Amino acid sequence: MVKKVDVLIIGLGPAGGAAAVAAAREGLSVLVIDRRKEVGLPVQCAEFIPLPMGKYAQSEGVIFQRITGMKSLLPSGAVEETEFPGLMIDRAAFDQALANEAARNGAVLQLESRLVRLDAAESRAWIKTALAEEEIEYRVLIAADGPHSTVAESLGLPELDIVHTRQYTVPLKQAYEDTDIWLSDAFPGGYGWLFPKGKFANLGLGADKHFTADLKTPLDALHSQLVAEGRVGEEISYRTGGAIPVGGLREQLVVGNIMLTGDAAGLTHPITGAGISAGVVSGERAGQAAAAWLNGQDKKAFADFEEDIRDQFETTLKRAVERRQWLNQHWKSEEAQKDAMHRKGWIAFPEYFSV
Repeated sequence: MVKKVDVLIIGLGPAGGAAAVAAAREGLSVLVIDRRKEVGLPVQCAEFIPLPMGKYAQSEGVIFQRITGMKSLLPSGAVEETEFPGLMIDRAAFDQALANEAARNGAVLQLESRLVRLDAAESRAWIKTALAEEEIEYRVLIAADGPHSTVAESLGLPELDIVHTRQYTVPLKQAYEDTDIWLSDAFPGGYGWLFPKGKFANLGLGADKHFTADLKTPLDALHSQLVAEGRVGEEISYRTGGAIPVGGLREQLVVGNIMLTGDAAGLTHPITGAGISAGVVSGERAGQAAAAWLNGQDKKAFADFEEDIRDQFETTLKRAVERRQWLNQHWKSEEAQKDAMHRKGWIAFPEYFSV
């Protein structure tokens, strides 16, 4: 038996959750599928959100602490201190709060389920669950299935460029309200970070595997350095990592009655790796566009969605892609040992925004 829904959402991260809330609030029938057993787990990010995202983080247990500033550490040892207001969150709780809100508004959440086949021309999807394979007929599909989007692959869209990350959660020896960023040729194509969250901290790094496949050795070295400085403890309570898209926005965010959001759309910042905010904004906007189109209020709703997302994010992402491409010409060279290269390649410095 074919199941029929107004909106099928693939992926239940921030983009998928926000899309489900927005569409379900408009009275649409919404089905969200996610391949994981529990919403939000495993956590695969540094868990920082900018302050304006705080309105999405008001559920109990989501916010760990405030962040006030950023310290950017250069190869020479120089440190640039900048304002960087934001919040550290429990990312799993954040995703679960969005999912719960979607369910309260009538969305059906189906875990341990994955897209195995898509017929975009006929608006049909085949979903593999723990028990069987289901055929779904949808009126609108929202792809929120991450950097390795199965929907995008099914549509024949190109793969996104990615970098890889590795992160430890470690004890923090004293309260801290800044985030530390290490800019170094030891992390080519990425950077090192420490994000405090109460009595713990997320200590991690990202790097482009075109330059190095070994993320463990430099992360262990950074961990040992901070242990020796008395800033963090030796115990590692959680290990994680994942892929971050760094190629910028896709050329198409809409294909027929399918909208791509969040990481699947290439909305993650190619320099910082930040993507939660863009995921929520794009997901919410996609859910609204689906409702406007299905309720007959706006025949141009999909085009308006793409235009809105490009207006909000394209300029910033385009600059980041250009900086990334420039940096890639200099990793593992003498230039990468100097501060000047990193000042031009990191958002905390005015050189980043120069022509």
